[in-house]
Amino acid sequence: MKRVKLWDKEFEISLPNADIQTAIKQMAVKMKKDLEGKEVLFICVLNGAFMFASELMKEVELNDAEISFLKLASYSGINTTGEIKELIGLNEVITGRTVVIIEDIVDTGHTIKEVIKQLIGKGAKEVKVATLLFKPDALKVDIKLDYVGLEIPNEFIVGFGLDYDRRGRNFKDIYTLVKE
Repeated sequence: MKRVKLWDKEFEISLPNADIQTAIKQMAVKMKKDLEGKEVLFICVLNGAFMFASELMKEVELNDAEISFLKLASYSGINTTGEIKELIGLNEVITGRTVVIIEDIVDTGHTIKEVIKQLIGKGAKEVKVATLLFKPDALKVDIKLDYVGLEIPNEFIVGFGLDYDRRGRNFKDIYTLVKE
């Protein structure tokens, strides 16, 4: 599909799945090199990162790796609310462990900064961030991103786990909002 309509908005394809898969494979190679020999806990930030996490975990070749999930919300419609609401918390012990946050997209950086702060507060030895997508023009806080799949413009997107009011997460490609 070149164009899709979700609710009242039109979106056109901007990142085909082949490009997404290439970026994920490149991230996985770097992670293997960086994380080999460490006891790693990957934490997937739901809902948006579920497809990214699934594809990434298929590619990351680490024997001492585990995955868990944390559900947060900070969006309403096509705008960030600026508020982070923890919906489902983390149950694993992370004290002394290397934690890699798997995030779908980093734009303002507020959400990921708060997650990093909470994980450090729970005793993580080190916290790394893996994001499939990064909007450098939208960044408002100083954070370190260890693994970035693709840099994209500051535009609203859907697909590959990202949604517009709960729709569009199932698309294998990524679509950008068509400006009216």
